[in-house]
Amino acid sequence: MLTSMSDLFVRTLREDPAEAELASHKLLLRAGYVRRVAPGIYTWLPLGLRVLRNVERIVREEMNRVGAQEVLFPALLPAEPYRATGRWDEYGPTLFRLQDRRQGDYLLAPTHEEMFTLAVAGMYNSYKDLPLTLYQIQTKYRDEARPRGGLLRGREFVMKDAYSFDLTDEGLDESYRKQRGAYQAIFERLGLDYVICSAMAGAMGGSKSEEFLHPSPVGEDTYVVSPGGYVANVEAVTTLSPADQSVEGLPEPRELPTPGAGTIEALVELANEQYPRLDRPWTAADTLKNVVFALTYPDDRRELLVVGLPGDREVDEKRLEVAVAPAEFEVATEADFAAHPELVQGYIGPTVLSPNREDGVRYLVDPRVVPGTSWITGANRVDHHVFGLVMGRDFAAEGTIEAAEVRVGDPAPDGSGPLELHRGIEIGHIFQLGKKYAEALDLKVLDQNGKAQVVTMGSYGIGVSRVMAALAESSCDDKGLAWSPVVAPFSVQVVVAGKGNELDAAALRLANSLDDAGLEVLLDDRTGISAGVKFADAELLGNPIILVVGRGLKNGLVELRDRRSGERREIPVETAVAETLALWDRLRGEG
Repeated sequence: MLTSMSDLFVRTLREDPAEAELASHKLLLRAGYVRRVAPGIYTWLPLGLRVLRNVERIVREEMNRVGAQEVLFPALLPAEPYRATGRWDEYGPTLFRLQDRRQGDYLLAPTHEEMFTLAVAGMYNSYKDLPLTLYQIQTKYRDEARPRGGLLRGREFVMKDAYSFDLTDEGLDESYRKQRGAYQAIFERLGLDYVICSAMAGAMGGSKSEEFLHPSPVGEDTYVVSPGGYVANVEAVTTLSPADQSVEGLPEPRELPTPGAGTIEALVELANEQYPRLDRPWTAADTLKNVVFALTYPDDRRELLVVGLPGDREVDEKRLEVAVAPAEFEVATEADFAAHPELVQGYIGPTVLSPNREDGVRYLVDPRVVPGTSWITGANRVDHHVFGLVMGRDFAAEGTIEAAEVRVGDPAPDGSGPLELHRGIEIGHIFQLGKKYAEALDLKVLDQNGKAQVVTMGSYGIGVSRVMAALAESSCDDKGLAWSPVVAPFSVQVVVAGKGNELDAAALRLANSLDDAGLEVLLDDRTGISAGVKFADAELLGNPIILVVGRGLKNGLVELRDRRSGERREIPVETAVAETLALWDRLRGEG
């Protein structure tokens, strides 16, 4: 049905909203696709909803193609199933919790593993019912500490989540393969570049996990690539540990004065000036720094974690977050240090960090800190460091932790060469959950021998609203949005550029003819608006084709524009419908 701009519920903005930083965020607000309600919460306006529904349509088609069946669960859920799986506590402050008038505990669902599991457990009891894959497209809720980027990281968002149910691990492998292929088909149809990265399962649990990332400089995720084909989210990268070294012949440690050397840079400079090596200069890689964090567990238990790592590395907070989950971390406070006076800020050394301490302080080291390695590190008193402190001989740790930053040139864990680092937007994540949720919620079926077997599960998520933002981010230009034909709100925008009944009548005839031919048409029939403003709005809204009916009409001509390429040409009004349809077919073929 033909849509008129004069009737469409939309207002465009000339200036970028103050709260928006990313291009997609600015343009979706300026073009009237969404409207901010609160941080991380948006109203979907007609234009935005049309694009969202187009993305959902493609997702549905590919899910249905691999045999998944659509359901829809409520977003408001009781707490009991989440308590049974432990996630009522594990989610921590990111979970929206509330009570009803009878003081019953509820939550706004961040994800629905428990509900899917209970639904299948309540309806199926035989191996003959499996395999089964269910999915939904549903609104989710997470109380993000730092919502940003508009739809890229919100507190309310639209997600497709699917779950497979199989009797055997081999069946799970097959379900996982099908879903992985469906994801590839979805993103290829959307024209959205992606890489598939090995990933961490995190709070979801399970074994195998892969992320689909859209390469983008504004992405919050970092992933690595090696020349030999290793691809992984940086959080999943494991460090190649050097071999243990012999301590034979190593000199005893020396505690030496290092006045004012409370930083790694100052320590290295002083060491080279006052205690130079004979073979080479000291570097930051020769130092062992010990960084103190406070961990808070879901049961509100608090403990200190000291992370020991080479001084030329920084702690990567996202890697640390994964390593300590479900605990949350923060940098240790002054109160924490006051409660542990042995931890002297700027001069912390591992000799006071016994792995068997029972005072709420743990010590974990980077995998590069192996037995036999010698370090310059803190002496646990101001202005003093120990030179030649040897791991395994002079100090020990409770274990290792993958928390140090991954850098360009680091070796790939599989030996496939030096790593490159890239940024990306997470658009999909697939997991082999295994039996975690089925065991917690008693999902069993009888096998061929009549014996009860715990079902094994997979989980497969796509951030539908985030995909829309990624599409906007990847295809916009300095004039506005530039949607591909598969997701655009309208196929063609007909612009009346001028005054006069003849222009209005011709534009309406063309718009109706294109509508009759099956295109989604937006007719900019607004009066009292200049041609320049209409052109700017057409480019801002980003529909694939712009058909301009203006002063050229007196010569029997109209202008046909390809929004994405910028190509424009004058064509006879008599052939305008045919040529517009031909351009539409070509654009759809290009994706």
